[in-house]
Formats: sequence, C-alpha cells, structure tokens
Amino acid sequence: MAVAAGPGVPAAAAGAPAAAAGRHEQTRAAMDAAVAGGVPGVLVQAHDAHGTWRAAAGVADLATRRPPLPGDRFRAGSISKTFIATVLLQLAAEGRLSMSDTVEKWLPGTVRGHGHDGREISLRQLLNHTSGIYDYTEDPALHLQGKDYLAHRYDTWEPGQLVAVAMRHKPNFAPGTSWGYGTTAYVLAAMVIERVTGRTYASEAERRIFRPLGLSATGLPGTDTRIPHPSGRMYTRFPDDPGRTVHDITEFNPSWAWSAGEIISSPGDLDRFYAALMRGELLPAAQLKEMTTTVPSPDFGDGQDDGLGIFRATLPCGTEVWGHTGFMPGSQSVAYTTRDGRHRLVVNFNTDWAGDTDAAAYVLLAEFCGTVPPASPGR
Repeated sequence: MAVAAGPGVPAAAAGAPAAAAGRHEQTRAAMDAAVAGGVPGVLVQAHDAHGTWRAAAGVADLATRRPPLPGDRFRAGSISKTFIATVLLQLAAEGRLSMSDTVEKWLPGTVRGHGHDGREISLRQLLNHTSGIYDYTEDPALHLQGKDYLAHRYDTWEPGQLVAVAMRHKPNFAPGTSWGYGTTAYVLAAMVIERVTGRTYASEAERRIFRPLGLSATGLPGTDTRIPHPSGRMYTRFPDDPGRTVHDITEFNPSWAWSAGEIISSPGDLDRFYAALMRGELLPAAQLKEMTTTVPSPDFGDGQDDGLGIFRATLPCGTEVWGHTGFMPGSQSVAYTTRDGRHRLVVNFNTDWAGDTDAAAYVLLAEFCGTVPPASPGR
C-alpha cells in the first residue's frame, strides 16, 4: 500500500494536441469517463482566469446514492508531504535548522541498522526522496497488503515504531546516489519538526499553515478513525480477492501513515494551500526556490522531477505543473497548479482502484491541456 507520487501520464495521451484550457468541458468528460470506468464518485475544483469551477460526478455514497458535495472532506494521503516540507522549510527560514543538517543531528541514533546511517543523510535528502531509507509500508508487519488489512485497520502505530520497522531492512541505496519514493523519510521529517520546536508536528502545521490560511476543513486526525462531516464514503477492493469485493473502508486508524499521509482536507482547502504556496505566502523566496529545485524521479518518468515535498511535471502539451498526489485506502487525490498559481486543479476519487487506471491522468490532461479523454479511462 505504498503510495505513488506522480500523475502518471498515459502513453495514449502523449500525442494529444493542446487546447485552450479553462472552460472545463474536457475535464467534465474525463470525470464522467472515470465513473463509467467504475469509479463511484469524483469531486473536482479547478481555478483559472475565468474563476473557480466546482463539479462532481457519480456518487459519494453507494448506499444512499448522494452525490459528492463541494465541501466534502476526504483523506488526501501523500499530499500531506507538501505540508510537512513547508513547515520544515519555514524552520530553515527562521534559522532554526538547515536543509544540509544530518538526520543524526536532530534524531541521534534513530536511523541506524542494517546499513542505515543518519550521519550520512541530510534533511534535504529526506524531502526529495534521495535518502535511500527503506519504506516501512513494504514490511508485512504493518498488514497493509490485501484483505489482511481489514483485520488490522484499527491498529495504532507510533512514529518510532514505524521507523524501527524500516531499520530492520537494508537501505534501498546509498544516500544521494539514486531516487526512490518512500514514506519513512517523511515520518522522520515530522519527528525533526517536533524535536526542533518542542511541539507536535500537527500543532505546528495548524499554527503555521491551517489557521493563517483559514483551512477549516483540514486536519491531522492522529488515531481518530473518522472523517469529519461533510464527507462521503470511501471504497476499496483487494488484489488478493478473486471476487473483487467492494469494501467500505471509510473508517480506519491512519496512524500507520502519520505525517506521511494522514491528512484530511477538502477541494477548497487544498486549492487555497497550493495557491498560497506558489505565490510565496508561506515561504520566503529563498526557501520556495529550494523547494522547487528538483532532482530526476525516474521511477515515474513522463517528464517528472522531484522537489522538496512537491513534484514538477511537464505535460504532453508543454504545460508545466507542480503538486502532489495522494493515495489512502479508499481514496485517490490529485492537487496540481501552474508555477504562478493561476491555474489549479484538485481532484478526489472516493476509491483507491482509480489508481489502477489512467483516470487521474486524464482529468489532469483534460484540465491543463484540453485533452479529450477516451470513453473509459480504464486499462
């Protein structure tokens, strides 16, 4: 259940011509195609020169058939990584730490074992996925793979336990020698925030980002299994189930993801966050430049590069967008914006099996390139 990071532009769209984006007809068509392809519901907010556009397709609840609502909250998964990177860079701007600091400086003895060495890993490498640290979500002890997750969905994990699981394994590569998307690094990043500030990472995110921007629908639930209202339901299927049974997975304990993916938000809040970030409202120019200084992310290809908690993707039509995706059980989210923050897109699918299709990529291409999606974006 490790999460992917990039929009995954499908090869079939590589030759699609650019069209004038901003009127959203193609985006609507891509949403409808996702529903026709089996996704229960899609929720979208887009903003461009014409203003803000909100739309929904399908249903938020398979039982009641109620449609997705513009203010619905959902689990936004790894989009939380952009928030964590922002807080860490704010601390750097205040002179309280440096991106060149080692993990060992702030978390002595934490990253040790089986070849891991926090003395050789910088905070920058945590944020741009070049640390090589093993991703704890790949360890069977967390019970994140397949139907086994149902029996363990309410388990509680502490951050130190998650890191300890990763330390049982060898690193994926030596620090700074390659790139590999992972979760453990962002748990460590939040632990550094707590060590530097003496407060929880959640309280720092609330104080530094949520409250100043008025993100009233955004929260970090900790061990709370619920999603605050208004919200729809979330659905999953397991690859080890030959019957592909649909499970309502709305309630679960997200502590296994902690800072790397527990965040709950809404389309409006995520749109506001990325607009403020790109416009320099959250970071001084020097730190925003550091965030948007990228390294290649070859695991995802498609013209994507990795900054600090944010990805840059050059779409087939030539448009460059910045943002992140997020996967959690029952939810797939996309939040991307042009570098100037003027054209933005937030999407949520209330199922994780949208990740088995090109649904998210086609909505992205439809909005930013005007690409006409296929009748059904499934594979």
